[in-house]
Amino acid sequence: MPAVNIKLRWPDGKVSTAYSPSTVVFEHFKAGHSYPLADFLSRAETAFNAASERVKQVHGFYCSSAMDSLDGLRLLARQYPARNARVEVLGLSTQGAEQV
Repeated sequence: MPAVNIKLRWPDGKVSTAYSPSTVVFEHFKAGHSYPLADFLSRAETAFNAASERVKQVHGFYCSSAMDSLDGLRLLARQYPARNARVEVLGLSTQGAEQV
């Protein structure tokens, strides 16, 4: 199961990376797109829960790394209370091959 790193730019310009154990995140995020913060968090919730579920289907247990990534994104998002805050997906990469 290929893992995916998602490179993000937050409303203040900070860049971070989130880890997903599954490519299911490609169904929820597109490189080069910017999402309103609430939409981004909703997509992240769906994507990382689906990724963890895929790990469970293959290995018999949920992925704590996916849940840790989701928790980290929620924590970061709390820093940006503005209604017009947006998160940009700079790239999604699997095994060193980046999609931009």
